[in-house]
Amino acid sequence: MNITRILAWGNSHPKKLFLIDGLGALLSAVLLGIVLVRLESVFGIPQPTLYFLASLPCLFAIFDFYCYLKLKENFGKFLRMIAFAHLQYCCLSIGLMIFHREQVTILGWIYILGESLIVGALAIFELRVARSQSGR
Repeated sequence: MNITRILAWGNSHPKKLFLIDGLGALLSAVLLGIVLVRLESVFGIPQPTLYFLASLPCLFAIFDFYCYLKLKENFGKFLRMIAFAHLQYCCLSIGLMIFHREQVTILGWIYILGESLIVGALAIFELRVARSQSGR
């Protein structure tokens, strides 16, 4: 599936992006707040940092599910809001890894950079869909 078809799908189903985003946020929260906490020695990310990072996707999920269930129009505005929140989350996550660089293992870096890559790509996709929704 190429990017043009994916964008076309997003433009046709902007509301469903909130559902997908919310499910992804819940997955991030579980991985950070449960899995990585139990494997702190493997990833090297301190538990308080993991709990803090896990709390943010929980907030994103609440926002996403609210938008999915309640919005009838103006999807672009809300997609922009969540996309910018995602980009800030990526910067914050990487910044916290730099702050804890003495403790974070290579697996911790791989996890955070991988998650940031996925979340960042989703944010860019949401911004592109939001831009096309503005004309509607």
